[in-house]
Amino acid sequence: RMNSQPTLTLDRVLRVLQPLVRLLLRNGVTYTVFAAALKRVFLQAAQQELAQRGMPATDSAVSLLSGVHRRDVRNLGRAETADPEAPATGLRLGLAAQVVARWMNDPAFQDEHGARRALPKSGDAGSFDALVAGVSRDVRPKAVLDELLRLGVVHEGEHGLELDRTGFAPRQNFEELSWLFAQNLHDHAAASVANLSGEADFLDQAVYVDEITALSADQLRQVSVLAWKQAFKTVMQEAQTRFDADATQAPPEERRHRARFGVYFFSDRES
Repeated sequence: RMNSQPTLTLDRVLRVLQPLVRLLLRNGVTYTVFAAALKRVFLQAAQQELAQRGMPATDSAVSLLSGVHRRDVRNLGRAETADPEAPATGLRLGLAAQVVARWMNDPAFQDEHGARRALPKSGDAGSFDALVAGVSRDVRPKAVLDELLRLGVVHEGEHGLELDRTGFAPRQNFEELSWLFAQNLHDHAAASVANLSGEADFLDQAVYVDEITALSADQLRQVSVLAWKQAFKTVMQEAQTRFDADATQAPPEERRHRARFGVYFFSDRES
């Protein structure tokens, strides 16, 4: 049946994969390499699905659910192929992003007009050291500053440390940019899958228009940027408020949730 749910699901996922496959090809990852690596993704997904169902993740169960041969299930399960640098990258960039977010949102680091101000490196309230301490006391402020300088989102001006106009948008190398790409796209896909499966009701909406000119599309892009800035300010203020309140009022075992809010804009010629 052409309209069966498995067939429809496969068709929709293949459409989602099209731009991702183009990214793979641009970076020298062929079908053969991707197909081999995909086995591990299917195994991990099968293990998660079995755990959610309260079923034991035996080799037989994982093989049956994923379609991966039992031999591969056994061998891949024992192999340690995780990139040792990946967790460090995530932790490093995650902390840097939190510091920048507080800088952009906390009144203690803004001027009388609500704009982010230049910060002295050290000192009491209002300094860069105080900014980092408000996010984490486990990392030295100098290490965070070195990372932000390396990423190109902070520079040293005549009045102190200044944040780049665009905020946390590292463009210095592929590792950082691809990490952000994976985090954002993963959570958007996870929200959509949860909605489609009836497991949740996450926000996942978009405005769509066609039969417009390239000039109109660019005007929509500019309006979208302005809308994002306002949405960012509103959601970031509440996120900071909740983070600070939970840090002082909730025990660590209750602070195990995370949330991500984002927007996207895309346009091209109609196919």
